[in-house]
Amino acid sequence: MPVSASAIDHEIELGRHGVTTVRDIPGPPGAPAVMLLHGLGATARLNWGPCFRPLSEHFRVLSVDHRGHGRGLRTRRFALEQCADDVAAAAAARGVSRFIPVGYSMGGPIASLVWRRHPEQVAGLVLCATARHFIVRPLARLARLTLPLAWSLARLAPSVTHQRLLRRMLARIEHPQLRERVFLEFAGHDPASVLQASHALSGFSSHDWIGSVDVPTAVVITTRDELVPPGRQRKLAESIPGAEIFEVDGDHGACVARVDRFVPALVEACRSVARRSREPAC
Repeated sequence: MPVSASAIDHEIELGRHGVTTVRDIPGPPGAPAVMLLHGLGATARLNWGPCFRPLSEHFRVLSVDHRGHGRGLRTRRFALEQCADDVAAAAAARGVSRFIPVGYSMGGPIASLVWRRHPEQVAGLVLCATARHFIVRPLARLARLTLPLAWSLARLAPSVTHQRLLRRMLARIEHPQLRERVFLEFAGHDPASVLQASHALSGFSSHDWIGSVDVPTAVVITTRDELVPPGRQRKLAESIPGAEIFEVDGDHGACVARVDRFVPALVEACRSVARRSREPAC
């Protein structure tokens, strides 16, 4: 999880909701800002680690962990709309009046909701490995019926159980220092909130309003994706007027597994949006 040497983590208060952490990498003087929004079950550093330094050559780079994930706000009820409000508030707290939300997977709906709820703050959008909806409707209904019980049980399970399961999951990482760093990232999760996030994502749909997006947009399509089929990603792009497509030969984990292909495509997508928004990147 490489990061820029100039990265600074800031704790900020989001009103009555509590304290969260924003990573803020300055970038070149006067550079436009991007806000990186991670996917379900990840954290900003796990999702975007290889991207921080390359993006910071052109942009001021901010990132947050979403509610219940990593160092994000603790919550009793996860909502994508609340995450979007957190993002807007975090940017304002760092003195950033306009920025480009960059969302990966679940971060895509959150990014688009930032535009919908806080349009005055959004200069453009970059949507990666994401879609207008994620699960076919029968499966979404099943998820809404079963996940509430699952997250209630998750809140009852002791933290030591979570840590044991997590260490078993990470046992295949051979390098001990990397394994410990990844463990610490995941250990901050509230399992119940992550389950709630899955439930929220299963019910999300932007079909009725995504075509109204009126800011420059780029869609990064992971062409071998089995979690979010490329055809669904392409339909998202086709729904947004003027959206530019950038393809990456990789699956849903391309942001970390195919860094050599994903990172250049992401940087160019962000630069394209910045140029078209009249906030040119360096």
